[in-house]
Amino acid sequence: MASKKKIAYFDNAATTFPKPEIVYQFMDEFYRQYGVNVGRGQHSLANEARLRVDDTRKRILRLLHCTPDSKVVFTSSATESMNVILQGLPWENGMNVYVSPFEHNAVMRVLNHIGKKYNINLQVLHVEEKTLFYDLESIKYQFHDQTPHVVIVSHASNVCGAVAPIKEIFDLAKTYNAVTVVDMAQTAGLIKTDLSVVKADFAVFAGHKTLYGPLGIGGFIFKNDVKINPLLYGGTGVDSANPDLPEEIPERFEVGSPNILAISGLNAAVKWIENTTIEEIYKREQENKKKLISLIKNYDNIKMLLPEKEESIGVISCVFDDYASDSIGKVLDEQGVAVRTGLHCSPSAHRFMKTFPAGTVRFSVSYFTGEEDFEILAGALDYIQNNS
Repeated sequence: MASKKKIAYFDNAATTFPKPEIVYQFMDEFYRQYGVNVGRGQHSLANEARLRVDDTRKRILRLLHCTPDSKVVFTSSATESMNVILQGLPWENGMNVYVSPFEHNAVMRVLNHIGKKYNINLQVLHVEEKTLFYDLESIKYQFHDQTPHVVIVSHASNVCGAVAPIKEIFDLAKTYNAVTVVDMAQTAGLIKTDLSVVKADFAVFAGHKTLYGPLGIGGFIFKNDVKINPLLYGGTGVDSANPDLPEEIPERFEVGSPNILAISGLNAAVKWIENTTIEEIYKREQENKKKLISLIKNYDNIKMLLPEKEESIGVISCVFDDYASDSIGKVLDEQGVAVRTGLHCSPSAHRFMKTFPAGTVRFSVSYFTGEEDFEILAGALDYIQNNS
């Protein structure tokens, strides 16, 4: 069999790849030995599966430095989590909802759906267009002029990598008792975050991105201060005679059979993060981001869209002279480079950055991006430049 061609993977904002080797090994071993349903049996196999799920919850709470009253609810994805949270809130006409300019469709499409039922006022937090800097003083005046009821912030943009000062924004929002939601799909496990001091009622995570776990598992963390109605109804494995869902958390929001295979992979991934340390993972990604920026700067035909001086993750959006992003994506693929092109499920960000509707070519690195990846990318960018 011919050896497979090496692919330089620069699409880590979509899903990190590869995963730590321990994730692959543990998923296979655990599913073969304990791949049964959770909470649906009194036997030892079901108990072992339950213990692994509970251990994963505890590790996530510890990783994000959550308060003792915080709970982890598992879902299939960050998108499902946003639906559970936002559709579960007690909406009323006239509520003011603030979002960042960088929200994913996992937020914006849900709000669009809610807006068809309720007359909500959607506001965008003030960010400077040139620097991508969150202007906290202006945000303070925004909140003063129109009282916030719900504030939703993407911790880091999946388009330009800009990191939001969530502690400061939520401190301001909580002076008005607003419900606060942070989307940590691009930062959980990467940026050290102390949720015990960040006044987030809900923190959403995606297992397959910076947590380095598999697809099919996501979730959210929340404190008991805010009550939401369930989105889904069905069996939970407990209190089965009751026609209503149990009040206990997380059972109230985890109906049906959990994805024990994906949860086992997430368990292994969080253990890997604990052993490697968030600090080291962040340091490595920042080093790879600098290498990527340094490489792209060699090409006059490429414009990078970067936050100026502000913290950012390893996500770089680019515009190529005289070529649509999709066309560049096809050429890069032919040259053995995997990237994401277009709007990246975040048209709001592209409207803000004046790259709508064409979008950008997005390069995103991870802890595992290596020298060979950069060498292949350099060859592909040379090819584009020389044939333009």
